[in-house]
Amino acid sequence: MHSNHLLLEEPIRMASILEPSKSTFFPAMTKIVGTLGPKSRSVDVISGCLKAGMSVARFDFSWGDSAYHQETLDNLRDAVKSTKKLCAVMLDTVGAEMQVVNKSEKAISLQQDDNVILTPDNGQEASSQVLPINFDGLAKAVKKGDTIFVGQYLFTGSETTSVWLEVDNVDGNDVDCKIKNSATLAGALFTLHASQIHIDLPTLTEKDKENISTWGVANKIDFLSLSYTRHAEDVREAREFLSKNGDLSQTQIFAKIENIEGLTHFDEILQEADGIILSRGNLGIDLPPEKVFLFQKAALYKCNMAGKPAVVTRVVDSMTDNLRPTRAEATDVANAVLDGSDAILLGAETLRGLYPVETISIVGKICAEAEKVFNQDLYFKKTVKYVGEPMSHLESIASSAVRAAIKVKASVIICFTSSGRAARLIAKYRPTMPVLSVVIPRLKTNQLKWSFSGAFEARQSLIVRGLFPMLADPRHPAESTSATNESVLKVALDHGKAAGVIKSHDRVVVCQKVGDASVVKIIELED
Repeated sequence: MHSNHLLLEEPIRMASILEPSKSTFFPAMTKIVGTLGPKSRSVDVISGCLKAGMSVARFDFSWGDSAYHQETLDNLRDAVKSTKKLCAVMLDTVGAEMQVVNKSEKAISLQQDDNVILTPDNGQEASSQVLPINFDGLAKAVKKGDTIFVGQYLFTGSETTSVWLEVDNVDGNDVDCKIKNSATLAGALFTLHASQIHIDLPTLTEKDKENISTWGVANKIDFLSLSYTRHAEDVREAREFLSKNGDLSQTQIFAKIENIEGLTHFDEILQEADGIILSRGNLGIDLPPEKVFLFQKAALYKCNMAGKPAVVTRVVDSMTDNLRPTRAEATDVANAVLDGSDAILLGAETLRGLYPVETISIVGKICAEAEKVFNQDLYFKKTVKYVGEPMSHLESIASSAVRAAIKVKASVIICFTSSGRAARLIAKYRPTMPVLSVVIPRLKTNQLKWSFSGAFEARQSLIVRGLFPMLADPRHPAESTSATNESVLKVALDHGKAAGVIKSHDRVVVCQKVGDASVVKIIELED
């Protein structure tokens, strides 16, 4: 895998460390995905999350039924209307996840050096002696000495809420394990992870398919997070399934890499997927701790060069119960940004954490600080070198727009796009200024009226670093083929001014199609 140096600007002025952080309309270029759940599903809290900087809402179908998630989504829509902040929707599948079922929801106390049996018999009550699981093939997959982790909402790494088991022996379908640390498991459902072992469960389960074809179709989901992606074939199958479900042929698939198997096939998965989620919680169990930082750097580099969004998970676990992150976590968020992450995904921190809004706000501030010292110059050169020559037409336009914007110190790049591809290519070169992507809605040939054919494309850029979408009003006389686009451009400039990113006498770089040609122009604002 390719090594990646820390992309830091040299030198960093000490004075800049002491400067207060400035808050703007765009809290950070790096995006934040928030998981909505018990502690973050009221209109009030969701509005707070949106204002703090959340631009993608994740619905985790590992728990809760579709009626519960629908209620949350309806609240999200109300919050979007009242805050006027766009937000995309991500459905996260259950996938090949093994779970311990604790019907009584009583806390289970496990003592070090005792034994506990994992059994596929779901009729049994969970107790300190027996943990019933949702998978009958575990006994065939493991052997004596293998490692198994059990914890609520993924293994947290906290020794009191998750347990480390070692397989002692296998008896029929039961797996007898020695408990390696004392822990108390609380809640109705725990995730079970067998380290470095192939689990013969489908990536898209029947329950997932049902959720997608009902809840997913009804809500026109923007992103599908495909849990436990292990092969490119998993992504192809999911795409085929989406294409059979109405509007979902436009839904982007983000492959969630959670184990060694997914890492081994990373390159082929990246080719098929629209983006990647690095599930560091599970990967942190599957990999030796000293290898974790390496896979993150290598995987993010590959996503950046492919121009596909990369999302990093599990960054501020401690903020589930605390108002401030640990030093290590704060550094970790910044390093994810410097490594090239497009978005940070918050799970338990917003789902059941005590401080969902504060967490989003603090993560956004850390991202913004890291972006200030991101070595754009080095990154730009690396990307151009990687792309090589001859460059494609679109690629050369995108890189030229970014180079021009940096040279003239433009405050913003405005890009007219209908598919979103041109804007994403510009963002791939990581300009230091925001990219306003103006999505021009297109007429569908079989209809006589405008339909919002651009809404998907606009929302899908909400997960790309530095990209801020704006859906052009289809009633504007300027169509993407016209010679000027002036009226739409004026709207975009007004939007930028209202947002505080464009001021009088600023320079703005505009990237647009005129007829069949693409044009990059620099405009200087008079007032």
